[in-house]
Amino acid sequence: MNKIATLLVLVAILSLRGAESRNHRVLNSVSNSLEYTAISCRAHTASITDFGGVGDGETSNTKAFQDAVNKLSQYKSDGGAQLYVPAGKWLTGSFSLTSHFTLYLHKDAVLLASQDINEWPVLKPLPSYGRGRDAAAGRYTSLIFGTNLTDVVVTGDNGTIDGQGAFWWQQFHRGKLKYTRPYLIEFMYSSDIQISNLTLLNSPTWNVHPVYSSNILVQGLTIIAPVTSPNTDGINPDSCTNVRIEDCYIVSGDDCVAVKSGWDEYGISFGMPTKQLVIRRLTCISPYSATIALGSEMSGGIEDVRAEDITAINTESGIRIKTARGRGGYVKDIYVKGMKMNTMKWVFLMSGNYKAHPDNNYDPNALPVIEGINYRDMVADNVNVAGRLEGIDGDPFKGICISNVTIGMAAKSKKVKWTCSDIEGITSGVSPPPCDLLPDQGPEKIKACDFPTQSLPIDTVELKTCTYRLHYM
Repeated sequence: MNKIATLLVLVAILSLRGAESRNHRVLNSVSNSLEYTAISCRAHTASITDFGGVGDGETSNTKAFQDAVNKLSQYKSDGGAQLYVPAGKWLTGSFSLTSHFTLYLHKDAVLLASQDINEWPVLKPLPSYGRGRDAAAGRYTSLIFGTNLTDVVVTGDNGTIDGQGAFWWQQFHRGKLKYTRPYLIEFMYSSDIQISNLTLLNSPTWNVHPVYSSNILVQGLTIIAPVTSPNTDGINPDSCTNVRIEDCYIVSGDDCVAVKSGWDEYGISFGMPTKQLVIRRLTCISPYSATIALGSEMSGGIEDVRAEDITAINTESGIRIKTARGRGGYVKDIYVKGMKMNTMKWVFLMSGNYKAHPDNNYDPNALPVIEGINYRDMVADNVNVAGRLEGIDGDPFKGICISNVTIGMAAKSKKVKWTCSDIEGITSGVSPPPCDLLPDQGPEKIKACDFPTQSLPIDTVELKTCTYRLHYM
């Protein structure tokens, strides 16, 4: 796996040359400049060292980061501001960003998440979930957090954010947590967000969580956690509209990308779907979870998801739909093409019996609608089971279309290649032949399961080239 990982880890778009010099108050390099691409460039720049930051890996910088953001927020209406984090190990607890703001990490900068629990303020549970996921109470604020923001960039020259998650994983396994573990990066009720060109390590739980937000660009992330670490999902768009995830490499203890929109009665009441989502050029390694999961918290609805050019290696499942009675909501108009998989338990997995509920107040008659699921142009090898597709009795999953898919079974694969119940759909050019509930339409239908040709608004976003001479405050 190390060899595969070395070949597939994505290189950041541009490189930062030189190192910061506080004496000269500029970036001390040949060009004295910093260049990268972003949705917005800023008129003002400062370094974390201007606010007393110390990059020794031991001194807490929580106050320095929050003071820097608060000070730079004065430039929100004056061209915005950038906070530069130079080489070093910057220990910090949670801090919140501001609008029209860029956080930029040098290639040798490491943000180390504090293990002092007092540096993690507690928030109320998300309204679309009704409770925390680890505990019924609230949740610890994410390491990098923001709410009601617009135009925010978190980027770097492949700088690192290390969540030091082992501390949190131990507390989780021991049942010692009073609140849900923090994420590494989370934005709520926000728009025009870019998260790019970073390495995220050992998150306490989910790595990147945009929620109740729109116009989100996630690019060039390398996300790594032990494959046995609990709930270390890579990227989880949650009740979001217009999201683009591309060129990311993820090794995870949970789903590499998990699409969500609220949990049972709370998600139904909140009623905010995730829609207009693009996922492309994703590489996933996750032996116990999915490459792309839709649900299980999908009670606000999931619609118009387009995934292409996806690679999965030693991953439990390719595309997984997770739902249950009581979820309500819908998963519809899902399009996946150009997927390559190797060493999989399942290629296709759909479950209508994912029973985890927030409490006993859910409505068992709230049935999810699953329809318009399109998979095409896929190749898989060393697979145990081609497909396990299980709808809900009295609520079948409809409009399933699978075409031009070749699955090479493992030497010790299951005798039954497909398991199907309570589903309706068609196939064409699928090997091994699927179950009778997915009848083959013949070779003339090989181009069925059409992928949309019209672009989504997030694909029209153009990045600017930002160039700075770093004159600090």
